[in-house]
Amino acid sequence: MISTIKRGLFVGGKTTWTLGKVIFPITLIVTILQFTPVLPWLMELISPIMGIFGLSGEASIPLVLGNFLNLYAGIGAMLSLDLTVKEVFILAVMLSFSHNLLIESSVATKVGVKMSVMLAVRLGLAVLSGIVINLVWKGGGELAQYGMAPPQQAEPNGWGEIFMLGIEKAGYGVFQLALIVIPLMVMIQILKDLKWLDVFSRWMAPVTRMLGMKENTSTTLAAGLLFGLAYGSAVMIQAVKDDGVSRKDVTIAFIFLVACHAVVEDTLIFIPLGLTGWTLLALFLIRVIVAIILTLIVSTLWKRAEISERKEATLS
Repeated sequence: MISTIKRGLFVGGKTTWTLGKVIFPITLIVTILQFTPVLPWLMELISPIMGIFGLSGEASIPLVLGNFLNLYAGIGAMLSLDLTVKEVFILAVMLSFSHNLLIESSVATKVGVKMSVMLAVRLGLAVLSGIVINLVWKGGGELAQYGMAPPQQAEPNGWGEIFMLGIEKAGYGVFQLALIVIPLMVMIQILKDLKWLDVFSRWMAPVTRMLGMKENTSTTLAAGLLFGLAYGSAVMIQAVKDDGVSRKDVTIAFIFLVACHAVVEDTLIFIPLGLTGWTLLALFLIRVIVAIILTLIVSTLWKRAEISERKEATLS
């Protein structure tokens, strides 16, 4: 057992270092950009197209912050605005598909998924969902009643304090990652040595096969569903190495996960915005159903392309 724990600690530390090299600089840069004209310029740039999604121009603020930073930043911005129930729900769905783009997309490249694929799928789902919900839902015009608000941070004074704030946020992000990843990798190593992961893979086999993937992708899927793309990627990276997950399967798995990851946290996090009951359930079901449909489409097209390539190879 001691050797198992040591292996888990080593793998966890190594994975934290790998991901930290992505998370730290991106968090630092984006934090600094918050206090420059860049983010306000982006907000002003996309404000005119907000009407397509049934959103007011100021709703561009949480969209930009949520995509460049994380869901917490987007929600914090929404709490400072007077938005309708419909606007809150549309923003919640769009941000659930598309948030923390720079970090989560960069992390995905560590397991061999192209960043362009990640960005195209996540932004595409966000845009499409916003348009569809706006067209389908005719109600929700009353002002949203927010449940609670996050603590407000003091504004930094001068570039020195801004830089130190960026260092603090980046360092905390990596520290938080380590607190999750290292124990998680120890637990995963124990489960592997006890052969419990083999049992889990067999349980997940029908699901992964239905989605067009091999059984050895089950650990990757479960990690992303429970822990998200950023934190779950620690397990995914190791699973790809240990389980021999193919490039095709890991790409399809990430296609599923970009639409539906961290399903518990990323759903409940919207409670402070007044989303409860059927709205939370609708948010959850939209993500799951879209993920399943999108994954089935991609896996079917990929399979047909492989069959076509084999036929051409045979004829030649």
